[in-house]
Amino acid sequence: MPILEVSRLKKYFPVLGGIFLRRKGWVYAVDDVSFCVKKGETFGLVGESGCGKTTLGRCIMGLYEMTGGSVRVQGTSISNLSSVQKKTLSSHLQMIFQDPYESLDPRQTVRQILEEKYRIHRKTHGDLSTEIRQLLENVGLSQDSLSRYPHEFSGGQRQRIGIARAVSMHPEIIICDEPVSALDVSVQSKILNLLLELQKTMGLTYVFISHDLSVVRHMSDRIGVMYLGRIVEMADAHTIGHHARHPYTRALLSAVPLPDPEAAKQRILLTGEVPSVENPPPGCRFHTRCPHADTICRKSEPALAATENDPGHVRACHFF
Repeated sequence: MPILEVSRLKKYFPVLGGIFLRRKGWVYAVDDVSFCVKKGETFGLVGESGCGKTTLGRCIMGLYEMTGGSVRVQGTSISNLSSVQKKTLSSHLQMIFQDPYESLDPRQTVRQILEEKYRIHRKTHGDLSTEIRQLLENVGLSQDSLSRYPHEFSGGQRQRIGIARAVSMHPEIIICDEPVSALDVSVQSKILNLLLELQKTMGLTYVFISHDLSVVRHMSDRIGVMYLGRIVEMADAHTIGHHARHPYTRALLSAVPLPDPEAAKQRILLTGEVPSVENPPPGCRFHTRCPHADTICRKSEPALAATENDPGHVRACHFF
C-alpha cells in the first residue's frame, strides 16, 4: 500500500471584487491531481512558477483546506480529523519551506526552535538536550549554534536548521518545497546531499517540489510535471529525462543548461500567451503555447493516459 495517496485533489481560491467583496470567480490553483508515493521513494513535482505545485504541497500538509478530492497518509484520510488526530498526523508528515528565514521565528534561539516540537508533541527518544545536540550534528551544525538566533546564520545554515526541525519528530514523509531555490548554487549541492543522506539513514519519503528540472531529476525516483494546476506527464526520472512525451516537458528539458557549452542542443522556445489560472482555456491547457497544437487540442481536453508498452508513463497529449 502506498504511504501517500493523492486522489483528484482540487484547490480553488475565490476571486473577490466590488464594494461588498463578493466572489466573482475562482483561481484554479490545483485542479484534479492524483498520484501515489511508495515508502522510501522521492516523488518530484516540477513546473513553472504559478503552476500550483506549492499549493499542492500545502494541501497535502493540511495547511490549505481542499476544495475537493482526498489525501491519505498510511491509509488514513487527512480530512475531518480531530485535533488529537491532526497532532498525531503532523508528527508523521513534515515540511521544509522554501525560505529558511521566513519559516524560522526570529525571536527564538535555535534551541527554542528545536525544543518547540518536542513540547507540542511530548515526544522524545531519550534525553532532550542530547537529542537536540544529535540533531545538529546530523545536519552539520556545531553545538554553539544552540544559543544563536536565525539572523546570525547564512542561508544554507538556516535551511539546515529547518531540516533539523522537520526530521526531529522522525516523520515518515517530508514535503520539500523548493528547499534550495533561495540558496547560492555553491550551497545547493550540500543541502541536496544532506537530504539524500538523511533519507538513507532515516528511511524518509520525500515529495520534492522545484521549478528546476535538473535538480528534480537528480533527487527523484519518479516525477510529475505540472502545468496550470494539472499533471501533464508522470514517469520515472530516467524516462522523463530521456523519453519525455509531452511538449511542455520537452521544453523544460531543453532549458536545462549542459555542462559542456559546445554540446549540441536544440532549445525549444515556447511562444504565445500563458493562460490565466482564473480562466483556463478550453481543451488542452497547453495549446496556447504548444508548437504542435491542432484543432482537436483547442476543443477536447486530453486524458492522462499511459504510453505504449509502459503503463507507468502517463501523459496528457493527443499526439505524443
